[in-house]
Amino acid sequence: MDLEEILDVMGCKTRRDILNLLTQEPRFVSEISKELEIGQKAIIEHLKAMEELGLLKSSFQKIERGRPRKYYDISRKVEIQICIDGNTIKMDIRGDDFSELQELENRFSLGHEDVIDDLENLIDRYDRAKKYAEILLMEAKRRRNIIKLLEGSTEYP
Repeated sequence: MDLEEILDVMGCKTRRDILNLLTQEPRFVSEISKELEIGQKAIIEHLKAMEELGLLKSSFQKIERGRPRKYYDISRKVEIQICIDGNTIKMDIRGDDFSELQELENRFSLGHEDVIDDLENLIDRYDRAKKYAEILLMEAKRRRNIIKLLEGSTEYP
């Protein structure tokens, strides 16, 4: 999942409102349209964009009378971290990457050969996360060593 695409989706109030509704329960287009007082065609376009991005999933469910309805639900947890300070702006997606890996494995096992780019992107994100974790670990060890030195000393520098 691309950070820019997620930020684009989250920049639209209607899409945030749709996601907020779907946190309560899965819904179909006319329910969302009625609740938000927005036309069904517009809702369908928003849902399509979010489903293509992987934020939503859809499934058909039979109803007592009439044809099955297409329900939309949130597909996975996505967490965005934005850090702005005087020197840098850092943005990153924090989520359940292992579920994404499992999803790619399932697609591949079903015969979908189009997983190569997605796997390469996922590996790049894993590499960045590992490097960041290694930096944090080095900093944590450095601080621990300083504290141990200071605790052993009777004078502070």
